[in-house]
Amino acid sequence: MRTIRRSRKLAFLGIFLLPALFGGAAPLAAQPAGFVDSGGNHVTLPQRPKRVISLVPALTEIILRLGAGECLQGITFHDTRLAEANGKTIVGGFLTPSPIRMMSLDPDLVLVSSIHRTVQAEFRGHPFPVLELESRSISDLYRNIRLLGEIFDKKATAEEVILELHGKLRLVERKIERIPGNARKRVVRFMGISHNRITTPGDDSFQNDFIRAAGGIPPRLGKHGNVVEMTVEEWKRFNPQAVYGCGADRETAAKFLSQPGWNEVEAVRKGKILSFPCDLTCRSSVRSADFVAWLASTVYDDAFAMERNRVLREKRIGTRPVELPLDYVRSARIVETTIFDFPNKTLLIEFIEPQRVTSTLEGERRGIRAVGNHYFPPPCWSVGHRLGFEQWKNHTLQVIGSPPGTSCFLFTGADMQNLSVQKAQFKDLQVYALVTAGVESNAIRMSADEGLFYEPGTVNVLLLTNKRLTPRAMSRAIITATEAKTAAMQDLDIRSAAGPRFLQATGTGTDEVLVVEGRGGRIDNTGGHCRMGELIAKAVYAGVKNAVERQNGITNHRNVFRRLRERNIDLHGLTRECGACSDRDVSDNILGQMENLLLQPRFASFLESVFALSDAFERGQVEDPGLFKTYCLGVAQEIAGDRNVRWIDRKRSETIPPVVGMALDALLNGLLSKAEREGDVVSQASPPERPSGPYVSSDR
Repeated sequence: MRTIRRSRKLAFLGIFLLPALFGGAAPLAAQPAGFVDSGGNHVTLPQRPKRVISLVPALTEIILRLGAGECLQGITFHDTRLAEANGKTIVGGFLTPSPIRMMSLDPDLVLVSSIHRTVQAEFRGHPFPVLELESRSISDLYRNIRLLGEIFDKKATAEEVILELHGKLRLVERKIERIPGNARKRVVRFMGISHNRITTPGDDSFQNDFIRAAGGIPPRLGKHGNVVEMTVEEWKRFNPQAVYGCGADRETAAKFLSQPGWNEVEAVRKGKILSFPCDLTCRSSVRSADFVAWLASTVYDDAFAMERNRVLREKRIGTRPVELPLDYVRSARIVETTIFDFPNKTLLIEFIEPQRVTSTLEGERRGIRAVGNHYFPPPCWSVGHRLGFEQWKNHTLQVIGSPPGTSCFLFTGADMQNLSVQKAQFKDLQVYALVTAGVESNAIRMSADEGLFYEPGTVNVLLLTNKRLTPRAMSRAIITATEAKTAAMQDLDIRSAAGPRFLQATGTGTDEVLVVEGRGGRIDNTGGHCRMGELIAKAVYAGVKNAVERQNGITNHRNVFRRLRERNIDLHGLTRECGACSDRDVSDNILGQMENLLLQPRFASFLESVFALSDAFERGQVEDPGLFKTYCLGVAQEIAGDRNVRWIDRKRSETIPPVVGMALDALLNGLLSKAEREGDVVSQASPPERPSGPYVSSDR
């Protein structure tokens, strides 16, 4: 979360389906429907929209969950984490969408929030409606889901989604009811820093409603809006027992809260500073109940771990088959269970006869009648950590009904609904790779990143063939699978979580491989030069790429904005660091221009090529990028439309790779020179000169 200098006050005025006031709403295709949106605007939809632009990620998620994704034409680059959003046209960022790009899609409905006043003014008078939807509470979330269900003729699905959300929230409520009132904890959301104060949601924010739903007590500051300031006196008076933010807030919070005054509260003293994914903390959408459960289980980890506080009977609740046509496999299925009160999912493969298994988690095992891969959802993580792995594992196997002595399992935080099953075949040789993968928070580069802790798998691979593998072949298959996994990670340019700006990841810190002996003709070699090794590598490579796409929405063709975010490079911060952009309005203007620039394939490709060059330079494979400096100047001149570019040395952080810094400066200086030439920016830049010295140390 970037530092915020001023609050944006959002007023929610309610949403009412006008036909309902007159005795029932007809389908949109039959007659026009009218609404009063969150901004008090009267909006009429003449028919069901088919070319929708959503500038609000939370609403994009709702539309996709309702199954109306085919109507969605344009989204922001903040939405592209969702696998279902791949292929949709990006119209810019949440704060700075491109009107030109939006108009090119010929929309018949644009969904906005109250932050988009400029967009609303831009499109006032156009033939298509602009609908403003806000959510300040869980009840508002339900209302938005119902409204979008009505608009897209998905009313039944909308009610199912609401029922599911309500059920999940009711489960959390039942668990919280077992915690005495005097044990409820004071919880605050850390959003950033402004004027040496903390920024946090206002009293009327949905984020504080989430805290209440999780059993926490949010601060009451007498201030309203999405973002308000909290003084150190208010901070100490509230004395939070838990503080949470999203991923981007972690470093900022750790540094700021170590200061005198701010470090005097219970949460800081006891280290209860929590971090969650931004797309959960900052959105009121269809995954909000999952976040509330995760928050509650983390704030009340002691209480949630106690058996007496469980409210549901632990049992199997459903299964679905997985196609795995091998003659020694009795059954393969996804088993859904209730464990620690929350739904867990397990890939369970049972054998006709006992098998030898080699597992990187448990070593060599014999007499195994079942193997699997078990998904623990986030609300179970803190409970599992308190129990310890062995107790956690045995308890899980007991609920599944698979005896520990004859079972060999892997464990993961990647959802089993995103399981990838890949088959590779050559003549009579068959290989099946069953892969789950999540790479956004735990990816590492071996030999470079520091090992701090252990917990079971993130990228998990189960390998089965239609032959009998010798112990030698089973061991060698682990190397082959690992090399294939690393190839997939590097081809996707997955970044190390610890050093995303400089390092590609080779895997995650908790990857596991399990190889089953199998039945059939004897195979003694699974290395890269033999056919079986080739098939294993191909199946694993395809499985990792597919599983990563399903779990994280990452593909080779993801947009440049996401790749910047994966490197923890913030364009907003870049524009603020520039001396000529110290004025907020100038900074926001340049930020919007830079985002619009990167919507153009030519300049997006320039930056994408820089990522590859930067990695090569950091590995020592490029000795002198001096010629690239000249190329960057040419890019800046093209953007400016003038060879006389004023070059401003941005305040560089040592954590920005020098080659990437050159490219970003080229974009920024080109835009600043263009704006100055057109009279939009008054710059105190130095005289025109070629970029030099500070970009690259002379001894590289």
